[in-house]
Amino acid sequence: MADPYQLLGVARNASDEEIKKAYRRLAKKLHPDVNPGNKKIENQFKEATAAYDLLSDPEKRQRYDRGEIDESGQPRGFGGYGGYRRGAGGARRARDFGLDEETGGPEDVFRDFFGFGNRQRAGMRMRGADVSYQVEVSFLEAALGSKKRLNLTDGKSLDVTIPPGTQTGQTLRLKGQGLPGAGGATAGDAYVEVLVADHAFFTRDGFDILLEAPITLYEAVLGATITVPTIDGKVALKVPEDSNTGTQLRLKGKGITNPKTGQRGDQYVRFVVTLPDQVDSDLRSAIERWAKTHSYNVRNKLSNP
Repeated sequence: MADPYQLLGVARNASDEEIKKAYRRLAKKLHPDVNPGNKKIENQFKEATAAYDLLSDPEKRQRYDRGEIDESGQPRGFGGYGGYRRGAGGARRARDFGLDEETGGPEDVFRDFFGFGNRQRAGMRMRGADVSYQVEVSFLEAALGSKKRLNLTDGKSLDVTIPPGTQTGQTLRLKGQGLPGAGGATAGDAYVEVLVADHAFFTRDGFDILLEAPITLYEAVLGATITVPTIDGKVALKVPEDSNTGTQLRLKGKGITNPKTGQRGDQYVRFVVTLPDQVDSDLRSAIERWAKTHSYNVRNKLSNP
């Protein structure tokens, strides 16, 4: 565990009240009930709680400052422990926060302070805490819109509407779906971060879609009509004669809907000239004959670095 002063973000000469306030701020941010399923934040909460357990006990704090015990409260040279305990220090903290000794652990401090859990102060009205979730959707579900089932912390489930055009990292607010308030106050909100999975061949650029489409050597030279996918289904696309790798065509209105304007972006199809997996003797001979009388330089741009 790191230095408890650093974990709580206080100076080494911080007062008891400053340490208490620092722990309250961290508890509000890191408590597992506010971050369900997030193991990283849960571990941070445990470390902050252990740091508060040490620094809120005057005797432990003095011994730590003198170097007699380590960050886990153990004598120097012995293994530490994680989490927090409900010993004499817990009872002392309970009195600090106006709680009884039977429920005076740091988690109960958090519950009492933020207004949820089984214990509520008489006459207190406090809005419930907000909670955070993550939901993963496919590229097409985000582009076209969809519904995803979300399991809430209270055991209930809710169908979340993913609007068309949703981008990865976008957060949806579910009003009143957070933790219940105290004393009849309103519940908090749930904030759902959407994570969009990569697609096998579509790439998003704002509200446009990019697609690389392989074409054969003869399609590139002679032109052709090919079939390409879009998020709405397959469409026919004409490959112009003498197309090259990098030649790009636009499919207007085949991109993603902008939720603010309601307008759709475009899809851009970039051709990639592709040889067959195995070049047979006929193709090789034809190219050799053609090359003898049709020399051309494709690397002029590289001649002057």
